[in-house]
Amino acid sequence: MLDIKVIRENAMSVKQAMLNRNKDVNFDQLLKWDKERKYAISKIENLRLRRNKESEEIGKLKKAGKEPSIDILSEINKLRDIIQEQEKQLLMVENQIEDFLLGLPNIPDESVPVGKDEKANKVIRVVGKPKKLSFQPKQHWEIGEKLGILDFATASKIAGSRFAILKNEGCALERAIISFFLDTHKTKGYKEIMTPYLVNQASMRGTGQLPKFAEDAFKCHNDDLYLISTAEIPVTNIYRGNILDESRLPQKLVSYSACFRRESGSYGKDTKGLIRNHQFNKVELVKFVKPETSNEELESLVLDAANVLDLLELPYRVMLLSTGDTGFSSAKTYDIEVWLTGSSMYREISSCSNFKDFQSRRMNIKVEYKDKKRELLHTLNGSGVAVGRTFAAILEYYQQEDGSVVIPEVLRQYTGFNVINSMIVP
Repeated sequence: MLDIKVIRENAMSVKQAMLNRNKDVNFDQLLKWDKERKYAISKIENLRLRRNKESEEIGKLKKAGKEPSIDILSEINKLRDIIQEQEKQLLMVENQIEDFLLGLPNIPDESVPVGKDEKANKVIRVVGKPKKLSFQPKQHWEIGEKLGILDFATASKIAGSRFAILKNEGCALERAIISFFLDTHKTKGYKEIMTPYLVNQASMRGTGQLPKFAEDAFKCHNDDLYLISTAEIPVTNIYRGNILDESRLPQKLVSYSACFRRESGSYGKDTKGLIRNHQFNKVELVKFVKPETSNEELESLVLDAANVLDLLELPYRVMLLSTGDTGFSSAKTYDIEVWLTGSSMYREISSCSNFKDFQSRRMNIKVEYKDKKRELLHTLNGSGVAVGRTFAAILEYYQQEDGSVVIPEVLRQYTGFNVINSMIVP
């Protein structure tokens, strides 16, 4: 959530920042509410002063053994009623201001390229070269179904479209990827944590999923709980309402979770395979840092997330997203895109973002310095990385002409086998 003080003092520059994000915002009503709020607070304070003076006068009279007049008692009651009414009006205005602010995306960092969409994204670096195969490569769902490790038809019968069943060596490969990711990130100083998959409204609001992305969430209406779309939500909310001593920062957490997304805006896209499913596994990296270090912490986060792809020897590229392609809560985002051999294209496998104080303001997470000064800390997160998309990339990149798939060397200690053969297993 944006600081209304920033809007109050820099309305035109914030308006331009919103335009850079393809959002035309008129701040006139917000600023009008802001003035009404200030006036209401001032009026309530003055009324309370008057009430306190009258109360003091009553106290003096009673101490002197005298009874206060009906006029004084009447005035006290009248002031009480006026204050209560003014407080209701103030609450209404504050709710209107909060609703307005909750609908605003983050202000892009100055280093983010200005552009309407992904066409303005900037290639930062390309790592590895896609290898040329001597045969026509297949896509991962073809490979997986032929090997008997993926079953989309049965998953559709059980749950509908955009679900997958993993079988046989596929289950072992999925578990291996998860364990490898967690173990690798822990060597970089991340502490592992496991959290609930169901969260409340406050948690969803804290990280920016509500109210903006309500339609994309799976909600359990009877319990007013939401299935998480990413472990970012519960992990970041761990410190909601907390004040962290500067000596505890940076906090670096890694969490595996299943993730659930309606994919409401992706009708007709990626209907086959593991790329855009309603349920998938992911390992998430989350950082809580001091504001003055968040830029460098973002750069190291990207390196940490990409490190697992380096070890898997999968080609990828790092993209700096433009203002029009940057996510709602983010001030700056790098996408890591892995090469999918069967599709001959790069696909996003991780988004690493610096949210600055956008989320911490919603959740009221602060850092306290040695001089007792307190301020909102900065939050960051990134996929470390999406498991299903890694599974797909491995099948496509390590496929052999006979239909088998070679297991990347770093995963073999986790799988217990070096290759998945082409024989279909029931």
